[in-house]
Amino acid sequence: MKGDCYIAVDCGASVNSERVRAQMEGACVMGVGIATQSELPGAPREIRVHIIPGGFAKPLGGVGEPGVPPVPPALCNAIFGATGKRIRRLPIRDQLKA
Repeated sequence: MKGDCYIAVDCGASVNSERVRAQMEGACVMGVGIATQSELPGAPREIRVHIIPGGFAKPLGGVGEPGVPPVPPALCNAIFGATGKRIRRLPIRDQLKA
């Protein structure tokens, strides 16, 4: 995969931002794999994770897997923006062939 991926995550208070960043990077690779081939593909050239600042006023939680579900629809929207072709089912696989 050649492109970059930008992720913004609002996970509340971030105790270990590098752990959050790593979780979102892994979620991106997994989400792209599910969307394209139902397996792990090559990873984006660069994954940029932006952690939205949160306070400690609310109970701490975890990041979990919230990064995976939005990746396939975001990828399909990017394909539509670049090609005008709507992808309506996953995996994408051969749907872009003429």
